Amino acid sequence: MNFLSRYLNEKRRPAFALVVILLAIAPFFLSDFRVNLLGKFIAYAILALGIDLIWGYTGILSMGHGVFFGLGAYCFAMYLKLESSGFKLPDFMSWSGLSSIPWFWKPFTNPVFAIIMALVVPTLIAFIIGFLTFKNRIQGVYFSILSQALAVIISVLFIGQQAYTGGSNGITDCNQIFGYSLASPTTKVVLYYVALALLIAAFSLCDFIVGRKMGKVLVAIRDGENRVRFSGYNPTGYKVAVYCISALLAGVAGAIYFPQVGIITPTEMGITPSIEMVIWVAIGGKGSLIGAVIAAILVNALKSGISDTFPDVWSYFIGIAFVLVVLFMPNGIVGKVSEFKKKKIKFLK
Repeated sequence: MNFLSRYLNEKRRPAFALVVILLAIAPFFLSDFRVNLLGKFIAYAILALGIDLIWGYTGILSMGHGVFFGLGAYCFAMYLKLESSGFKLPDFMSWSGLSSIPWFWKPFTNPVFAIIMALVVPTLIAFIIGFLTFKNRIQGVYFSILSQALAVIISVLFIGQQAYTGGSNGITDCNQIFGYSLASPTTKVVLYYVALALLIAAFSLCDFIVGRKMGKVLVAIRDGENRVRFSGYNPTGYKVAVYCISALLAGVAGAIYFPQVGIITPTEMGITPSIEMVIWVAIGGKGSLIGAVIAAILVNALKSGISDTFPDVWSYFIGIAFVLVVLFMPNGIVGKVSEFKKKKIKFLK
């Protein structure tokens, strides 16, 4: 194991603990609006962990993870929309000419069912796509293109089903969760800490995976899949498993994202958001976990700040940041820090 990998493995837990402490005390110093905004960034961090697991550790570049994120958000949004409508016909359905709640919406009157579906639906779709593609040894750029096609298909499908999904406007205007007002500062703080707890759980899961035999096999697949196959392992099973876990984390992120933001649209499931998600991981440092968390929060905070000042050109700033990282920091922020530490150690010796 080289110095960079050893350093990242040794330092990710203390670094993550420090990040958690800072995030835990943040609500005491931020306004309600900023707390809500930071909660959204934490949801993105959960999503970034899943992408880092499949890309940074396994070498599978998925550029359609917005689909799994959006599906998780939509599943939970369906319950919140029904609750906010008094479990009667939602407004966008009546506008579209429906007179009764569709049969597949009715189970979502149960919050437990909605939460389970937010986890199951993305995971199931990932299993189907992953099994069919990895079994046929579709990989590399071909899988990336396929994942992009999935994002286009799903987003167009949701836009076209105005009566059932809200169309291009998506699902919005939800004002309560489990009987509590979403506009209440207390509710926002509770949702924030729930998101933080889910981030801790997601990081622990990923840390457990990469620190065990499965993690070593995933890295081996990334570095040489044919060697893994010749060694007696079945890469297909591992790739399908990690793809499902990554989709599961994306679904969790989407489910906690919606009540904090209050809207989910098919746009969030498109190619552009999916590419942005990959950029977070690249900037943080592939295969570091903690880098994915830090970058997802910092990049989106930067994006929020720049878009307030320069609403028409903020995307250029993000693009320039990505180009600079690729050119001068191929291992991301965390990788650059580790290289600096290595030079410092040599200098002291």
